[in-house]
Amino acid sequence: MKYVFLAALLLQLGFGLRATAQELYVFTEPASNMPAKSLGIRLTNEGIFSGQKMNRTIPELMLSFNKKLMLHGQAFLSDMDGNYRLEGGSVYAKYRFLSLDESQRHFRMAAYGRLSTSKRPLLTQDINLEGDNSGAQAGIVATQLLHKLALSANLSYMQAFVQDDRVMEGTQRPDGLIAYSLSSGYLVLPVHYKNYNQPNFNVYFEILGKTNPANGRSYVDFAPAIQMILNSRTRIDLGYRFQAAGGMENRYNKNMYLIRAEFNFFNALK
Repeated sequence: MKYVFLAALLLQLGFGLRATAQELYVFTEPASNMPAKSLGIRLTNEGIFSGQKMNRTIPELMLSFNKKLMLHGQAFLSDMDGNYRLEGGSVYAKYRFLSLDESQRHFRMAAYGRLSTSKRPLLTQDINLEGDNSGAQAGIVATQLLHKLALSANLSYMQAFVQDDRVMEGTQRPDGLIAYSLSSGYLVLPVHYKNYNQPNFNVYFEILGKTNPANGRSYVDFAPAIQMILNSRTRIDLGYRFQAAGGMENRYNKNMYLIRAEFNFFNALK
């Protein structure tokens, strides 16, 4: 079943990937949406190598209602607390409110929100709404495409919903964080497009940070990644994030690898 699900996931983007492949960031979402009326399936596996080896699997369903509005639903499963189990889930929505399109370039802005639930114990003041915390997030993202280069900036506020009996002894209670990111993506191959069957190869570098406004604690991660897109449909991501500055104790994603496969069914929401 695991391999069947993975095979289905190996296809998420597709028509429209050719023009904007380099803004399909690995660790963040761009301001652009999936093609209208699309249904996507995604499977992500995250983990850490150092110390105790831990893995998290995130199956995800994505719906694009039109060119402005899309919705993601996620489930979180991991072995981080012993047995492999379902930890919780998340709903993410994004609304693109600005599009300035030209030939081989565009500028787009979108607002987004996330609502998450998790039954994990709280071990850190960091807030991770993709598996570790219950909470809410609201933010804004801007993406600029310049031919083969795509740049994106993201700013959001995250609020944890904390149950005191889940806060482990000696851990500072997580509350609210400001999250921010700067992302870049570059289309390496093909040098010149001839047809839609040509593979795309993209390289990414993202800067991911969070700050606790209550006490000034913060961190910044660097996140390089590579991506392959085959036949304009199959997308495979491989990335790694590591701490470059600051710090928050015991956070899961301090040194984390990511592997993802994705597929999209177009005009599925007729």
